[in-house]
Amino acid sequence: MSGASLPSRVVKRLAPGRAYRSLAFVAGLLLAGCSLVPSYNQPEVPVAPAWDGAQGVSAASGGPWWEEFHSDELNGLVAKGLADNYTLKAAVSRIDEAQALAQVTGAAQYPLLSLGGSFQRQNDYGTTQKRSVFADASYEVDFWGNQRAAADSSTALAHASAFDAQTLRMTLGATIANTYFQVLSLDDRLRLAQSIAGDAQQVLDLVNVQAAQGAVSNLEVAQQRNALQTFQAAVPPLRQQRDMALYQLAVLVGVAPQGFKVNQEGLNDLAVPIPRAGLPIGLLRQRPDIQAAEARLKSANFDVGVARAAFLPNLSLDLQGGIDTLTGSNIWSMLGALGQPVFAGGQLNGQLHFDQAHVQELTASYRESVIEALQDVQTQLSAAHQLDQSYTLNAAAVTSAREAARLAQVRYRLGSTDFQTLLIVERTQYQAEDTLLQVRLQHLQAAVGLFRALGGDFSPASVASNVLPSTSSSSLQASRP
Repeated sequence: MSGASLPSRVVKRLAPGRAYRSLAFVAGLLLAGCSLVPSYNQPEVPVAPAWDGAQGVSAASGGPWWEEFHSDELNGLVAKGLADNYTLKAAVSRIDEAQALAQVTGAAQYPLLSLGGSFQRQNDYGTTQKRSVFADASYEVDFWGNQRAAADSSTALAHASAFDAQTLRMTLGATIANTYFQVLSLDDRLRLAQSIAGDAQQVLDLVNVQAAQGAVSNLEVAQQRNALQTFQAAVPPLRQQRDMALYQLAVLVGVAPQGFKVNQEGLNDLAVPIPRAGLPIGLLRQRPDIQAAEARLKSANFDVGVARAAFLPNLSLDLQGGIDTLTGSNIWSMLGALGQPVFAGGQLNGQLHFDQAHVQELTASYRESVIEALQDVQTQLSAAHQLDQSYTLNAAAVTSAREAARLAQVRYRLGSTDFQTLLIVERTQYQAEDTLLQVRLQHLQAAVGLFRALGGDFSPASVASNVLPSTSSSSLQASRP
């Protein structure tokens, strides 16, 4: 007989005034060895057999995905961030807090032992002394497994804290990579803006010479000066964005922003990897946020068992034994207390209904976390595919813009094209090259996003064996024979 088969009408019989029926029910449970924790079944979720637009069905590789970009500097920054980031350290401390709480809750399963002594001296018609040493043991018999279920609930929450830390680690690694790429991209865009401004200065010098010779009017000079100033004005905002990204990167890796710098120049030397998506069903184990949601659901499931057990009688034992050191006589006492809830003003029913509703809430939250994770992967797959095509098209546009600018300058020097055409091709070239640099950044960040959506370097085995050692004598099983 399992806890899931416990009828709701039986629980209702444990209401006030039904103590004798409760005792009969208790005897039956003792003989049957039933658990009051409902049987746990992983909620069903709609998972498609394959990703839309994914190439191949090989399993996601996991591991240090940032190494796929072939940047030693990036590898060092991610390693430092995962070791020194203060937000991640706080999350690790929350794991320790959850472990300690689980240990405190689990201690209720065992007897409480203490040692004591007393000394008494009286001067009443003669001096008398008494000295004694005694040991005291108290224990609440866990007939219905409520203490065990409470311990398992706390242990499940400790696991959830560990998975939360892994989710933060997954996000942190991706954020470090994205911010690092943003710094390098802004370096590229700064160099481009300065280079285009330099070219515009050369054209302005040429136009000034032509204006001095009467070949062009002051209008052309003013227009080219405006074009030069526009290119120059683009530099300070880019530098400010670059500094902001650099300082953010410093905080992410756990260092002060003053004096922090990166050495790599631009994005050209970085590889754009193609993460292996695997199958959608595998995402349920690859994402720590999904694992955290399920751990909380398991904890709530254990709480239902605790709430059910609260309707039933409880037995506590207290044993004291010792010796009078003066007379050598033994001192002992034994006390047993049996309690049965009779009337609590609806508190027990309310708690049971709350815990059952909490299970339903977390079941819905678990399903939501799964479909959001599926949507995350599908979005990143689409972004990676579309940005790959976009980069190819924009690279071709840059080649055409450069050739058009070269020909326009040659034709303008020869007097075979007008100044307006030269201005247009100048701006077109700058916009095309700047757009290509931004698409290059988005392409790299889409690869990072796909690695993150697939779980990053998360491994469930590492959480179970390394991150979260056992904090309870019982395992994370939702029901027992």
